[in-house]
Amino acid sequence: MQRRSFIKKSSTGALALGVLPTMAFSNQTEYSILELMGKTDIKLFGEGINLRKAAHDAFVEMKKAAYSDGIDIKVISSYRNFYRQEGIWERKFIRYTEQDGMEPLPAIDKIIEYSTIPGTSRHHWGTDIDIVDGYRKVEGDVLVPSKFGAGQPYEDFKKWMDENSKSFDFYLVYTDTPGRRGFKYEPWHYSYAPLSIPMLTQFRSKNILQLLEAEEFEGAEHFTNGFLNSYIKDNILDINPELL
Repeated sequence: MQRRSFIKKSSTGALALGVLPTMAFSNQTEYSILELMGKTDIKLFGEGINLRKAAHDAFVEMKKAAYSDGIDIKVISSYRNFYRQEGIWERKFIRYTEQDGMEPLPAIDKIIEYSTIPGTSRHHWGTDIDIVDGYRKVEGDVLVPSKFGAGQPYEDFKKWMDENSKSFDFYLVYTDTPGRRGFKYEPWHYSYAPLSIPMLTQFRSKNILQLLEAEEFEGAEHFTNGFLNSYIKDNILDINPELL
């Protein structure tokens, strides 16, 4: 397996996702905007894994290595298409605004603490996974940052991943680095870098503001140019720098 060497209207400039890095990828695949937004089917591999072939194969090798060390890497979530993400978003928006009585903008801010705007999720790409240690029996929601801390159920899992995941080209996306903005710390979310880096590079070259302005899911009518620009900068791009 080849390893990567990691070393509502606006002006045209504001529509871009920032200056692209001068990074070259050999034999780079071109991905359509429908593919990057999760709006078309892609070929996925592995029952209960659902990743692109290279990411799947690397995950299986990582899972085998972890298993020999007493860790059972269990996939909680992997590929999600646009329409599944849309359902997640709309359920939260309706719950926060209609059941909890929140105003739309605070509700959106609450949603994007952990959930992405449909069409912008890394889970659309077939490269990203939410994982835990299947050997640990945990009550309630397993994807809670505190459960990965010292003395908690997933402490050994986190330590193993910290020490070994990069050997299989999987990198934590949303770190606990001081000052990082956007989505909150997710010690369970890993990305297969050899595929996700070129996909992000292509995704950030698109006119994302214009694409999102065309969407009509619940809450989208409250998006402003300022909000979307901040979301792109903070939630899409303020991630582990090794994945840029």
